[in-house]
Amino acid sequence: MDTITQLFETFGVAWPKFLAQILLFLVVYFLLSKFAFGPVLAMLEERRRRIEESQHNAEKIKRQLAEAELRYQEILRKANEEATKLLDEARLTSEAQSSKAAQQAIKDAEAIIARAGETISQERAKMVQEVKREMVGLVVETTARVTGKILTPDDQKRLNEETVRQLAA
Repeated sequence: MDTITQLFETFGVAWPKFLAQILLFLVVYFLLSKFAFGPVLAMLEERRRRIEESQHNAEKIKRQLAEAELRYQEILRKANEEATKLLDEARLTSEAQSSKAAQQAIKDAEAIIARAGETISQERAKMVQEVKREMVGLVVETTARVTGKILTPDDQKRLNEETVRQLAA
């Protein structure tokens, strides 16, 4: 114990001042933990929750896009089956009728395939646009929440253009 006291005296440490500094440190630590660390941790937790929510929404949009792709494939399959069925009927009819009637049936089947392809393309484009609009809304909402301010119309326009460019790429 004598060596410790001598060591403290060598370095100029006085026990009363040392104890006062320890007490002051504990008071400052308590005040910071109560008034500074708590709100900062709460803000970080809220930010984590928002990011998690945004990721959940992005996954939901991916699932919707995958479902739309499945519907697209199903419509295409049905259109192909219908076209194949019409072609088969046309072939059977062509054996019984003249070649002119057979050619007309094939043209009709091709027109149905073309219309089905157009319908599928239009529905897919519409779904992609819907997903883009939802994604833009989510990006604007998330950005507004994360930055903690209300976005101006110019900010919203800029974010919309950036998001559409990134989604198009």
